[in-house]
Amino acid sequence: MPHYASARVTLAAALLALAPGCATSPLQRGEVSRAAIAQSPAQLFGPLFVEVQMRRLFADGKTFVDAVPRRDPRAILADYRVAARRTDAELRAFVQANFDLPAEQAPVADQPSRPSRPLLPHIRALWDDLARPPVEPEPGGSALAFDGAHVVPGGRFREIYYWDSYFTMLGLREDGRRDLIEGMVDGFVALVERHGHVPNGARSYYLSRSQPPFLYAMMDLSDMRDPAVLGRRLDALIAEHDYWMRGGRVVTMADGALLNRYWDDLDTPRDESFREDVETARASGRPAATVYRHLRAAAESGWDFSSRWLADGRTLATIDTTDLVPADLNSLLYGMERAIAARCRVLVRPCAASFERRADARRQAVERWLWDDAEGRYGDYDRDAGRIRPGLSAVTAYPLFTRLASPQRAARVAATIDAKLIAPGGLRTTRIDTGQQWDAPNGWAPLQWIAADGLLAYGHDGPARRIAARWVATVQRGYQSSGKLVEKYDVETVRPGGGGEYPLQDGFGWTNGVTRAMMARWGIGD
Repeated sequence: MPHYASARVTLAAALLALAPGCATSPLQRGEVSRAAIAQSPAQLFGPLFVEVQMRRLFADGKTFVDAVPRRDPRAILADYRVAARRTDAELRAFVQANFDLPAEQAPVADQPSRPSRPLLPHIRALWDDLARPPVEPEPGGSALAFDGAHVVPGGRFREIYYWDSYFTMLGLREDGRRDLIEGMVDGFVALVERHGHVPNGARSYYLSRSQPPFLYAMMDLSDMRDPAVLGRRLDALIAEHDYWMRGGRVVTMADGALLNRYWDDLDTPRDESFREDVETARASGRPAATVYRHLRAAAESGWDFSSRWLADGRTLATIDTTDLVPADLNSLLYGMERAIAARCRVLVRPCAASFERRADARRQAVERWLWDDAEGRYGDYDRDAGRIRPGLSAVTAYPLFTRLASPQRAARVAATIDAKLIAPGGLRTTRIDTGQQWDAPNGWAPLQWIAADGLLAYGHDGPARRIAARWVATVQRGYQSSGKLVEKYDVETVRPGGGGEYPLQDGFGWTNGVTRAMMARWGIGD
């Protein structure tokens, strides 16, 4: 079947070895927990996987990678090879006979309903709907073990995700769900102990990358005071910092300063978006492995996808994520370094001074390399162009959120956000409409909180309150018309959002959490 032959070759090379980031990394201080590394569906099912994904047997590429084999994967693959050339109907029948498939999610627009209760009690009730018990993986499946009770985003996102969880936990805290907060923090700590980092999500196909590192901020939401537990958590933070400070995620700037970028330890198509990645690479005219790495790195950023990562500012085929030094990641790593230093002091460990030095060095580097004085914003440094990439985005708020920015620069960022990023329905992600979901006209719950919290921390309550009030009103309006809270919203026309690789999802963990926390902090909404 020539239309996917090149994908078969690319995948075969990837199956020969696991990338370094997929190997178990020991924690600091000799506390090591080793676990066998789960193979991804691409690694387990090779040519069968490629056929299923490239033929698009399922509308959502995530369906097959979340399936659980009913018998030994080696036996399934052997039977597949007996008669590998099947029609689409025959191949679908083979898959259905050999795998338990997750239910495919209907698009939000196909699920109309009216609210039966006000928004606030609805959010409280959703926590139990989205809560899941600890996960014990089934043999051959892609799920990773997760040790604590937790909340999933909803819709097609059936497993816990890394950065989503912090914003979900903001709402859990307001509603007194300490059980879930502690379960999620402990579960993430255990992931670090097993794999050396928190993966993008609790699936084997996410092991080669992480997501924006919010674990330290999650720990700040916990009431845990047991010194033994706090020590274990500190070990996990130090191990996570080590993960970010080695390999392809580290960038040395022209003055010798160390900053970081998003990366992925594999350069093959993503399992969950295999066909889409193959098609993007073909359209690019560049080496496929280069494009795959950039796509995967953008997935690690959480902004998959955005004009932030596009060399021409508009076309996905020009993606160049790893060529950029991003303001959000480096702000979060500054926050992590400060948090580690503080925890070292509390636990009377001799690591506080070294992490304070690292944080100070990072702050100086961010202020030198990621600040655009002419535009009064923080941005992503383009290493090839030797300048900050054009295009204002909500990323400018991150140095305020982590308290990295000076008061003077925070004031300039506040003026920029107020004048250019606040829309009728909340904070704009960018000012460019590319059709990608992390661009205009969409607004996203995590960015609303990052900006509003950061602005408030520096005394800019006016724009902070405007963001919060407009966002809550947008969510309430959508809830009144559909009975749902969704993944993203169009903040220009104040309605559910669109764009991206998959239909709009409802649920939705971080929307629920941020909206609930904003209602509490600013005293707005019902």
